[in-house]
Amino acid sequence: MVAAILSAVLVAQAPCAPEAMRLVSEASVRAARFNLAAAIESLHAAANCESAIVAAWYLQGLLDARAAASVGGTAESLAPVRKAISVLEQLGRAGSAPPEIARLVLHAAAAAAQTERDEMRLYLESASQLEFVQEAAGLAGAPIITVVEMTGALWLQVDRYDEARRAYEEAERRHGATPRIVLGSARVSARLGDTVSACAGYRRLLDSWVSSEMEPPEIVEARTHVARPECRLMTTP
Repeated sequence: MVAAILSAVLVAQAPCAPEAMRLVSEASVRAARFNLAAAIESLHAAANCESAIVAAWYLQGLLDARAAASVGGTAESLAPVRKAISVLEQLGRAGSAPPEIARLVLHAAAAAAQTERDEMRLYLESASQLEFVQEAAGLAGAPIITVVEMTGALWLQVDRYDEARRAYEEAERRHGATPRIVLGSARVSARLGDTVSACAGYRRLLDSWVSSEMEPPEIVEARTHVARPECRLMTTP
């Protein structure tokens, strides 16, 4: 683990080449289309770049935290998340804000995996404040997936739907109606029993989706939802 941390820190000191930045942009597009695994592949291909290294550890940590949540957030399941947190802590010691923001979000995700809502809230608030300062200065915040979007996702995960809705509304105001944000909002509406908003949200996601050979589970979820009788009735003259 120590070797991995030192290697990441040393490589991150290298400047980002144009090709590396192209791969980072490609990763953003893949993540927006719900394919975090493919996004991480792009980032690993651009490894000689701090932005890519930070984003790769961050996204992998989020995936690992999601997997840990599915088994109750045991210490063993959270070990990969702790490793990512350690690497990001080292990367942030040079004074760069994105690694520190990513580290705080991963702490929040680990807390969410254990349904530690108060701890999760504190980490998210710290990350949000730091990201807000960065964005106000025209600088980068959390890589690929913003803090405010993750705030919505994590509140949804721990069944706090009103908080999740507020976070997704703020995310859309600040970053636009991205597929991930629209999906999150639709899921929150469904959990709250807001049939009109849920149907409209899932339909909005499908309307903006560009077809591909294999649809991700999130789009299958949207199609399944809008096929429900209550959604079909809303489109019947």
